[in-house]
Amino acid sequence: MINFNGTIVSQDANILTQNRAFLYGDAVFETVKIINNRILFLEDHYFRLMSSMRVIRMEIPMNFTMEYFEEQILLLVKNNALSASSRARITVYRNDGGYYLPKNNSVSFLIHTTALENTSYSIEQKEYEVDLYKDFYITKQLLSSIKTTNKIINITGSIYANENGLDNCILLNDSKNVVEVLQGNIFMLLGNRLITPPVSEGCLNGVMRKQILVLAKKNDHLEVVEEAISPFDLQKADELFITNVIKGIQPITKYRKKTFTTNVANQLVQMLNEMIRVN
Repeated sequence: MINFNGTIVSQDANILTQNRAFLYGDAVFETVKIINNRILFLEDHYFRLMSSMRVIRMEIPMNFTMEYFEEQILLLVKNNALSASSRARITVYRNDGGYYLPKNNSVSFLIHTTALENTSYSIEQKEYEVDLYKDFYITKQLLSSIKTTNKIINITGSIYANENGLDNCILLNDSKNVVEVLQGNIFMLLGNRLITPPVSEGCLNGVMRKQILVLAKKNDHLEVVEEAISPFDLQKADELFITNVIKGIQPITKYRKKTFTTNVANQLVQMLNEMIRVN
């Protein structure tokens, strides 16, 4: 028997009592975008998930190929009539058993989907204000670069942003350098240099980050680099923007008293949509 919200019930009445994702955050996940029954950047998502599972020593089932990954997501999307435009999250968790030491490394997965309005990437023409979040810091380690279900910094940072009327917060690492934002990677335009923190700084190895690095390098007027960004650099910037697979690119228009242009972000969104149509 267990006590669930003040009621004594059978342990079998709640599937979370032994779930390792719930008890220990022993899970990894991927969030993908589907447009016209196609998973965008499928290969990048699949290999990042496989890499994440290996990092935390999960057993990868023999049938868990990229084709199986794609098939299972699109099957659910079709069943929910969301093939035109949607997001899907696949969470892979280690199976029940054990305490910190699991009884085995076998896994199960859960997929759920939600509708999206647009079938292409676009930029909302609105003010988007951010500030630093300094209550907690990201550590510069491999675990910080993968998508685990331990996202308490992102949760507390989101609460802080909401309480202070901000649209987002910038996260710092234990060296007090800029790492990323609450929901994605960050890019900074300084003159003709487009800069984003390297993965070694502790940022998520973002799928959209990878696409933007490739696209930006096609612009002969930009020098694209991965290097550490100090919080002091932000107020010198000409442009700041956020990237993630669902939104694409979100320009930051205000950081403290500094306002920013959105020219490069707009150009990259156009290039991104052209690439999706071609592929």
